[in-house]
Amino acid sequence: MQANDHWGRVERALAGEASDRPPIALWRHFPEDDQRADALAERTVAWQRRWAFDLVKFMPSGTYGVEDFGAVSAWQGQANGARTVVKPAVARTEDWASIRDVDVRRGSYGRQNEALRAAARELGGSVPILQTVFSPITTARKLSTDRLYADLRRSPDAVHRALRVITDVTIRFALDALDAGAHGIFFATQQASWRLLNADEFERFGRAYDLEVFAALKGKARLNMLHVHGDDIMFDTLARYPAEMLNWHDRTAEPDLRGAFPRFPGLLVGGVNEYGALQRSDLGGVASEVRDAIAQTGGRRLMLGPGCVVPISVTDAAIEAAVRAAREGAPSGSASR
Repeated sequence: MQANDHWGRVERALAGEASDRPPIALWRHFPEDDQRADALAERTVAWQRRWAFDLVKFMPSGTYGVEDFGAVSAWQGQANGARTVVKPAVARTEDWASIRDVDVRRGSYGRQNEALRAAARELGGSVPILQTVFSPITTARKLSTDRLYADLRRSPDAVHRALRVITDVTIRFALDALDAGAHGIFFATQQASWRLLNADEFERFGRAYDLEVFAALKGKARLNMLHVHGDDIMFDTLARYPAEMLNWHDRTAEPDLRGAFPRFPGLLVGGVNEYGALQRSDLGGVASEVRDAIAQTGGRRLMLGPGCVVPISVTDAAIEAAVRAAREGAPSGSASR
């Protein structure tokens, strides 16, 4: 790969080396189109060809991982394009027993890697592609809504049995994604927050299963990104995960990029507040955020990106402002430690 193509730019950033500019990637949902493999592949390829981002974060619906287990979801007009679980699979404690193995090459799971395969074929390996994979406890939360928190405390064995099934399914899906053309996974956890779980609970119900997924990908994935969703995140625990890239809401949750730089040895992904200047189409504000992210890190070990998915209403002009600022923001020096 050339030093300043997509792969070269990402790999140099991972190594803490300078290139022509920091890599940048923005991602969004494609509501309704994400229910058909052909449409999702087409929208993904068109998005990448329009913006020439340095990484493709594949964007299946956020509920694809629960539908084959019996949950029902719908898009109800959310600003970020995400679907909502309107009928959970686990409505009562005893329903955890209904979570049984599914075939990841059929149904909702199968459609996601079918779509990824088609998109990867069109893009021809020119850019890293990561399949979105939700942590087992995140899938359990979506299957049960807030019931999860009561049940993991009063009926932990029932939840562990379900998590065992979910973890095995997640691993098979992730491995199939690599076979379909993904270069790694975007591993999203939404439960690693002090607001939701304490350290022991996250260790037993979250981290233990998460690390099984990463272990299964060792030596097979070229690079993985860990996304930590929410506020008051367990940053230092997550920073020890074996992921090459780390993404979180750095503009609205602690730490910021400067504070994270010495605490995570890999590539930090962030700097753009998806619900700030970008959503308001404040072009000067978008450019300012990009320049500030580069300043916080010295432009090293940084991929410019959102804290989470960008709203579907974000204008082309706002995206162009972020891309232009990234292209103008060649690194100058290294971040202080």
